[in-house]
Amino acid sequence: MRFKLLRRRLTISAPRMAIRSALPWPFRWAVVAIVLGFCAAIGLWAFEFGKDIAGLEKGSREDMLRLRSELATVQSELAAVKMERDKAQSVANTAGTLVTAEKASQERVLAQVKQLEMENRMLRDDLGFFEKLIPSTGGEAMAIRGLQAELQSGDKLKWQVLVIQSGKNPAEFNGQLEVTFSGFLNGKPWTATQPGETLVIKVRQYGRMEGEFEVPAQVVVKGMSAKVMDGTVVKATQSIKL
Repeated sequence: MRFKLLRRRLTISAPRMAIRSALPWPFRWAVVAIVLGFCAAIGLWAFEFGKDIAGLEKGSREDMLRLRSELATVQSELAAVKMERDKAQSVANTAGTLVTAEKASQERVLAQVKQLEMENRMLRDDLGFFEKLIPSTGGEAMAIRGLQAELQSGDKLKWQVLVIQSGKNPAEFNGQLEVTFSGFLNGKPWTATQPGETLVIKVRQYGRMEGEFEVPAQVVVKGMSAKVMDGTVVKATQSIKL
């Protein structure tokens, strides 16, 4: 029903009608274009007038050129700083490598020094041992020229013995070495031999043997003797007091 009433009002069957002169469509479009162009001109004039009032165009080109120049300067300074940083990093890395190499070299030198000190101590011990040798005055073929012992760390007795076979180009001697310790245990006489396997000795011109003896508790060692045995035959003997 409402649709019929609306159609009646919009068509020629409406109760009231007004007759107006209609402009051609080209003229209408021309008028619309003129109005739009006038509005655009007014808007552009307002925009340019606002820029002039705000002063945005004054010195903008000079400022931009100046900012670009300052940016180029800052970039060149940054590049120089990066180059200096790279150089400093390279120097630091080189210094670290040199320090590591120096530390390794120092450790090697310390190890060599310790090795030399140990060898020097062994040579001093051998020299002292040979200095204590008693020169031979008899014509025995086998003799013990040196026998010494030293108490270490309270309960260990380190001993050394040198056996010499006289003569020119003697044959190799194969025998046994018997080491005996004597002393007192709670005021009573005490003796003991070097524990373990039989001490085999091989001598052509001379031979040196050494070992350690664990001193039992409450034992006071007073003497030591060494015998060179060929089976059951005693070839040489020597005793010392401690």
